[in-house]
Amino acid sequence: MATLAIALVCRYHGAAAAKVAKLTCIQQKSYLSSSAKSNGAAVARQKHLAPWDRFGIWLNDPVVLPPRVANLQSKKVANIGYASQIGKRRDNEDRFSIAELSDGLFCFAVFDGHGGTDAAEFCSRYIGHYIQYASIYFLIVPEFSTNLGATDSDFMQDVCDSGKGALFTSGTTATVALLKEESLLMVANVGDSPAILCHEGKAEQLTEDHTPRRRDERKRIKECGGFIDWSCATNPYVNGRLAMTRSIGDVDLKPYGVTAQPEVKTVELQHMKDCFLVLTTDGVSAFMEAQEVCDVVKRCQDPSEAAAVINEQALQYGSHDNVTTIVVPFGAWGKYSTSLTCTSFGRMMVAGSRWH
Repeated sequence: MATLAIALVCRYHGAAAAKVAKLTCIQQKSYLSSSAKSNGAAVARQKHLAPWDRFGIWLNDPVVLPPRVANLQSKKVANIGYASQIGKRRDNEDRFSIAELSDGLFCFAVFDGHGGTDAAEFCSRYIGHYIQYASIYFLIVPEFSTNLGATDSDFMQDVCDSGKGALFTSGTTATVALLKEESLLMVANVGDSPAILCHEGKAEQLTEDHTPRRRDERKRIKECGGFIDWSCATNPYVNGRLAMTRSIGDVDLKPYGVTAQPEVKTVELQHMKDCFLVLTTDGVSAFMEAQEVCDVVKRCQDPSEAAAVINEQALQYGSHDNVTTIVVPFGAWGKYSTSLTCTSFGRMMVAGSRWH
């Protein structure tokens, strides 16, 4: 079903506009300041809100959630933390979505756009509707499975209809997590926006980045007639342009092996051992290791604070990119507290090009 979630993002966009307003969604609508002062004010404000009201921490108006979400408060499902900052970029091309699609089915997603915001904006706006459709269809046809070929076809059609040639280079990563009945977690991803599960205090990365560094990914690109160009900083790019080998959009590179086929992982949650789930864009993951992210979260009082602190930490480490984080708490939240392991300054200087 997680594969269906992304696969249907663009297929039924005509019907989405009429139905998407019915979803209990929180979507990013503004670009947030990267200053520590604004983050501090946001964290301070959320401490005075009722737990379920923290969904609206970044909004001007309160978000009214269905009773079902409020009933989950004791299990810490409703208290989701999220934050997005522009960093040192001119525009914030990151997008995210948080939605309760039906009783017992929640969706959390991050989209790291490139070449403009078109693909990321479209995915974040309509992801809830398509997952809702897919979940119903999946119950009728349990063995139904698909890939993101239809998504790319529809996106190409939209590009052609718009007449805007620049949209051929618009694309986005997609990492979508579905939480079903508070126990089954399904994560599907294309690109390099990671999902991290904290289990018994230790980081377990649920996704693997789709980059030319992977031998299997590089092989597919070359077999389709593409090439890998290595920059002077030893970073590989598909046809000298794209740093990932799977994405939604990037129409101009689809003939050269850039696919939208997601990798999917399913996890049976253990609420006495699983602490939280973290979704981030590569503005964070390029500068912080998975365990570092988990250790930062464990030191925070609640998910809202954790999301803001993770972003600030990445920016302090030298990230110039947009940074977006979603933190979803589970039953063992706060159980495995720890202090950050001492890290040598030398390792920090050479890891992930943090200092430049």
